[in-house]
Amino acid sequence: MSDTAAAPPGAASPTVPPAPSPRTRRRFTVGPLPWILPAIALIAVVVIWPVVTMVITSRERLGLDGFVRGSAGWKNFTRLFGETVFGHVMLWTVIWTVSVVGLTMLISLGLAALFNQRFPGRTVTRWALIAPWAASVLMTSIGFRWMLDRTSGVLNGWMVDLGLIHSPKDWLGDPATAWPWLIFVAVFVSLPFTTYTLLAGLQTIPDEVYEAARIDGASGRQSYLRITLPLLRPAFLVGLVINLINVFNSFPVIWGMNEGGVNYANATTTVFMYGLKSQSIGESAAMSVVNFVLVLLMVLVFLKVSRWNEES
Repeated sequence: MSDTAAAPPGAASPTVPPAPSPRTRRRFTVGPLPWILPAIALIAVVVIWPVVTMVITSRERLGLDGFVRGSAGWKNFTRLFGETVFGHVMLWTVIWTVSVVGLTMLISLGLAALFNQRFPGRTVTRWALIAPWAASVLMTSIGFRWMLDRTSGVLNGWMVDLGLIHSPKDWLGDPATAWPWLIFVAVFVSLPFTTYTLLAGLQTIPDEVYEAARIDGASGRQSYLRITLPLLRPAFLVGLVINLINVFNSFPVIWGMNEGGVNYANATTTVFMYGLKSQSIGESAAMSVVNFVLVLLMVLVFLKVSRWNEES
């Protein structure tokens, strides 16, 4: 007896779907590749190729004219680590990154909480906060540089007129007075992005959660610590990791204000890398490789410690 029963008389015979054509099967096999291929090509050209070129250059002996004179092996790295200011530059980079990112995140938390409230003029103040972000970072740095200038800066003029100082000071020439101003400007230009990132996170928290907490008798401080901060964690981590990368690699602020100071007194690894190109392109390339590895390790450690992919 047949496994399939015969169709009753007059009933329509079941239709069998046609087999997919070779072209259709090929399309299913390729899948989403045509859609992501432009992004992959862009990453290969903008990220992978420069990194590979950077690593190759760091192991070459180049003249100041840019022509390759032969292989240098690891000599560029040896000379780099032997630089007398290398340790100081690394230490200042750590201090710079921790100070700027820490102050930026702390102040942005307060500003985001403020802008999340309803008060007269909130729209105007929100737009005003965008100004440091909309302006060029280099232009802002040069503006502060002229403001702090020893001979023609307005800050010295005001402070002398008010009797706060007896004579004009070279604020950016002395490393001790330069680093607070450098950190201030870096925080100033970093606040808009971080504040708006945290503000977006605050606005995703439902009001019903706070209402339930008030009914349960929670104070404002308890609500902030046990509701706001845990639910703000995703936005906070995004702002933190982007600030870590941006501040670590920051160049316009330091270079625009005092070019790293005398003998790289206020230089980070990025500014030091740029300064090395005038004496050795290979050594500068070696510093860029070290910089890339440090950023990569910093981000990996941060993602591991913060458990960014875990729910609160």
